[in-house]
Amino acid sequence: MDIFATLTEEELNAVVISLKVALLCAACSFPVSLFFGWLLARKQFRGKSLVDAVIHLPLVMPPVTVGYLLLLTLGVRGLIGEYLYQWFGIRLAFNFTAAVIASIVVSLPLFVRAIRLSLEMIDPGYEDAARTLGAGKAKTFILITLPLALPGVLSGFILSFARSLGEFGATMTLAGNIEGETRTLPLAIYSFMNIPGGEGAAMRLAGLSVILSLGAFAISEYLAARCRRAKNAES
Repeated sequence: MDIFATLTEEELNAVVISLKVALLCAACSFPVSLFFGWLLARKQFRGKSLVDAVIHLPLVMPPVTVGYLLLLTLGVRGLIGEYLYQWFGIRLAFNFTAAVIASIVVSLPLFVRAIRLSLEMIDPGYEDAARTLGAGKAKTFILITLPLALPGVLSGFILSFARSLGEFGATMTLAGNIEGETRTLPLAIYSFMNIPGGEGAAMRLAGLSVILSLGAFAISEYLAARCRRAKNAES
């Protein structure tokens, strides 16, 4: 594409880092989101409302606050990060891993919500019928529930990917703005906006961000529409 041909090496690095972070974010979020989506959709238990609220809290909190809380927890002097660094030499702040973690925490509510809504649209009778025919819970989930919920799962994956591409506050706070390591598209745009003569680079990256976000949103809406059509056909 012509837009990629006009990017400098620094700009291209920001694009590549953003795509890597977004893909890892969506992939790592998948099993966690699947579990909590299923838990909230299929189970009734004490404290369910609290679990639901905690999962969705990053949606309503300022991203900088989310990043600050993560830093207090995972930084080298944090509640958990201090012991991870001292005992195992693992550092979870101001590096590429921190950028992925920040994106996961911020985008997880969208992934969980998409899976939960998809599972709630599935008639539990299909699962009951499979179990009466001798299928165990795990086999029923893998062969019946998951395929039926696949449009919602894919939609959640794409939403998580797109949200990660736009993440700024939590990433800046936990991972920093390190060129070539944690400088994602939003951080690169912010950096170019604050240097003389950087307006052109900021505009190019902003335009690319719009294209990527619109593409992800269009795919997500298409999958959601497919899910609705499938549900209407069943009924």
